[in-house]
Amino acid sequence: MTELISAPPRVGRKEWSALVVLILAVTLLAIDGTVLYMAVPALTADIGPTATQTLWIGDIYSFVLAGLLVTMGNVADRVGPKRLLLIGCVGFGIASAIAAFAPNAAVLIAARALLGVAGATIMPSTLSIIRNVFLRPSDRSRAIAIWAAGATAGGAVGPLVGGFLLEHFWWGSVFLINVPVIALIVILGVMLLPESRNGEAGRIDVISSGLSVLAIVAVVYAIKHAISDGIDVIAGGAVILGLIAGFLFVRRQRRLETPLVDISLFKIPAFSGAISSNALAIFAFYGLLFFFSQYLQLVRGYSPLRAGLAEMPATIASIVVILIVARVLARLGKGRAIALGLIIGAIGLAGFGFSEGLPGYIGLGISLAIIGLGTGLAMTLSTDAVVSAAPPERAGAASSISETAYELGVALGIGVLGSLQTALYRSTLVLPQGTSDTVAEAMKDSLANAVSTIGSSNAELLDIVQHAFTHSMQITAGIAAVLLLIAATMAWRLIPSTPTTKVSTHVEH
Repeated sequence: MTELISAPPRVGRKEWSALVVLILAVTLLAIDGTVLYMAVPALTADIGPTATQTLWIGDIYSFVLAGLLVTMGNVADRVGPKRLLLIGCVGFGIASAIAAFAPNAAVLIAARALLGVAGATIMPSTLSIIRNVFLRPSDRSRAIAIWAAGATAGGAVGPLVGGFLLEHFWWGSVFLINVPVIALIVILGVMLLPESRNGEAGRIDVISSGLSVLAIVAVVYAIKHAISDGIDVIAGGAVILGLIAGFLFVRRQRRLETPLVDISLFKIPAFSGAISSNALAIFAFYGLLFFFSQYLQLVRGYSPLRAGLAEMPATIASIVVILIVARVLARLGKGRAIALGLIIGAIGLAGFGFSEGLPGYIGLGISLAIIGLGTGLAMTLSTDAVVSAAPPERAGAASSISETAYELGVALGIGVLGSLQTALYRSTLVLPQGTSDTVAEAMKDSLANAVSTIGSSNAELLDIVQHAFTHSMQITAGIAAVLLLIAATMAWRLIPSTPTTKVSTHVEH
């Protein structure tokens, strides 16, 4: 009787309506992370970014977001997740308008960085509100499953949204579309979202915040620079700077009464295994997705809208995860279920690389569905594992760790796999004798610049760059598949796998 009285109350219509607002916010962020992929050929022809600038346009958003998530998760605990989410949404709308009308690559990169700052306030706030509203484990598991599906589906829907907009408008429309959606989120958020605040939260440590950003950005920059320009003094200096910042950050967290990151959590094998598995899964998936949209348009000749539709199998598969995750968990337990998802994703990536060399689309579509199903399953379960382990008063900080792993996986996937893809493309490229210096420079820079420069004037040169790009993507897909197998091994060994005895009627992790 005592347990029944003290049990958290079940949530009602208002709470589930609030969840809709949170899903809309996280879906928008996920769409914004991938919608740009479709616009790369169009913005390359318009503002002419270099290959390095193109990579920064793609990944600066996730770099900044990942670097600030830990800080903003703690800010959410202090000032209230609802207030921080609404402030971040307004900033996100302003930054989107700047990006839409950017006159050159430098302004677009800066606007994308501002989007990352604003996004960092939104991401941890959503999970923090879920943790504070859905107190029953069963309700929270269902809410997080739907939340995770929104994030996964948003990332996959991004290319479709971008393709539709690019069929009818200029490339800036992929950013401008955010403004009315943000307005809707703010209006509904004011009416539906509850506010909660940790009155005992300590002050935000500015030094720790700066060290976390410096560690992440410096190390990633070093990796990008080493792959694109070789190992030199700049790359060495950046990695040393990042490692020193990371060491100082960890040491400082151990001494603070209220740290930005509770380092002791990583001593728990299940926690560290879930974080690592999630980050590696996202790393592999989004790293390839960034270049896949270019492949469809510039190699296969798809229109932006058709390319977006071609990526829909990943979206559909991520929705299916909601229907099967409870049964998979009931039979395998959390660790083995996450490992299974990663293995499925690895199989999909292997098929993805093989299918790129085939003329038809069926192989690509099946591979995308397999990848979406596997990574979606792994991400849903690992996110729930991290968030459920945190006490309510530290929900924002704990959720920020999970989201940092997610966004860092996106940033590293685009930055590292993207740089590797570019390096492989250039090493595979064989220029015929007599190629003009202007055309040769464009061909070596990137596929987008090569197609923009060559046009339809030389079918032989187009075939050369398209073949080199396809071959480099196949190798990168193989590397990504191996990474997922490594992540699966970690999940299997580190995360407990105690199957539930009964399959519940709701989605539960």
